Amino acid sequence: MTSLLAPGPSSPRTSPPDRSGLARAWRPRSKELNENICIEQSATLHRALAALDASGIGIAVVVDPEGAVTRTVTDGDLRRMILKGAKLEDLVNTLPPQPPVTVPQGTSRTDALSVMDAHHINHLPVVDDANRLVELFDRKSLSKRIFLSPPHLGTLEREFVEEAFTSNWIAPIGPNVDAFEREMCDKIGVKAAAALSSGSAALHLAMRLLNVGAGDRVFCSSLTFVASASPITYQNAEPVFIDSDPDSWNMSPRALERALHDARAEGRPPKAIVVVNLYGQSADMDPIIELAQHYDVPIIEDAAESLGGKYKGRSSGTFGTLGVFSFNGNKIITTSGGGMLVSDDSDLIARARFLSTQAREPAAHYEHKEIGYNYRMSNILAGVGRGQLKVLQERVDARRALFETYAKELSDIPGLTWMPEPDWSYSNRWLTTCTFDPNASHVEVAALVKSLADDFIEARPIWKPLHMQPVFQGCTYYQHDNTSVSEVLFNRGMCLPSGSNMSEEEISRIIDKIKLVAG
Repeated sequence: MTSLLAPGPSSPRTSPPDRSGLARAWRPRSKELNENICIEQSATLHRALAALDASGIGIAVVVDPEGAVTRTVTDGDLRRMILKGAKLEDLVNTLPPQPPVTVPQGTSRTDALSVMDAHHINHLPVVDDANRLVELFDRKSLSKRIFLSPPHLGTLEREFVEEAFTSNWIAPIGPNVDAFEREMCDKIGVKAAAALSSGSAALHLAMRLLNVGAGDRVFCSSLTFVASASPITYQNAEPVFIDSDPDSWNMSPRALERALHDARAEGRPPKAIVVVNLYGQSADMDPIIELAQHYDVPIIEDAAESLGGKYKGRSSGTFGTLGVFSFNGNKIITTSGGGMLVSDDSDLIARARFLSTQAREPAAHYEHKEIGYNYRMSNILAGVGRGQLKVLQERVDARRALFETYAKELSDIPGLTWMPEPDWSYSNRWLTTCTFDPNASHVEVAALVKSLADDFIEARPIWKPLHMQPVFQGCTYYQHDNTSVSEVLFNRGMCLPSGSNMSEEEISRIIDKIKLVAG
């Protein structure tokens, strides 16, 4: 078992061969910069003009024989020299002296923009300790943000959405909704599915379907987003939080067993167990299912983050009485907003559809015998989902390859370890997540997140455990053992940008910054 207090090797378990071509070797960009925009002091004005023409950015950097930056040259500088009588054969060092405006390597993009504003310039050389050029900031691209998990749309989505517009079938339910549900069942291997407005709606309906009500208790993973537990409170029930296992970061079977034992002794068994598959990786389902069956408690599998992941070769989200997926804009595939409730119990899904359409009875007039909800997915968004589902494996491959790149290029950083992937798991690596051991690393997660944010790179801490959230103050919590694993992960962990459509330049930019701050 991996100990959070004594982390194992920083290298991850060997992954399957890369299928997307995204795994790559990172390299610094200074050599390319020097070849494209640097000119020596002994160069002619003609050579300077050629460099400006070749770079296409309107600026060249003058360096001395040791490569140190001595000044910058713009096309305006050269034009003014020529108008004053200079010849193209004259040397660059005849230009009037002008100390260059530079910033040291490690300057944040926020600070660099301030320097640009102060000097009314659009390009800014970044130099190392020897004053050699390592990067050239330009205003246009400097403020480009890298998001944690942006949506990744293709072309297939347009075809299905166009069908919805052509048929004028844009309201909730419709041909795309029916097809999306069928295709999801085929993809993950379940009998029935209901496409809904959000993953939260799916979780809420799961509570209704299992008759969770006032005074009931529901056990729930603590290390997760608040939406995993909020639907428990919608039903006026009480959440009981379960710690994480260090081998998977997901629900601890050891803590769950103690919680179930105590609940039976108290005569208050839980109505359900919400098992969350964190950051794209399944929980260790076999022991959890064994416990749930022994104590006769149904499982709701919150697979909002783990579509495309597997447990022992079987699709995540298919192990519980009910499974829940999210298609929010940041998920592995998206419908902009949406979710899915799945089950092998077709009767449960039929009732979910009934409740999700305001619980309208089959009558010519509007007849209602119980309270329902407006939770169905629109035909347009289901069209987006159909196109996204067709490229699910490509998105998983890309995120797994990105994880491998991070793990390889950041392997020398002291105290850095990655979210483990046990032998029984195939994670979709929705987010690449890591921890820093304070006994081996000088990195403070909050400071690193702030440093990345200053360079317009979005990173985040690991989820704050729900038992620590003010809104759930006073709720019962069961630790894994003498150590609260979820609290350790929260204090030490962070999520790196993990978009499946990030460019080479963006990935290098992230790695550059982390190496600089944490190396």
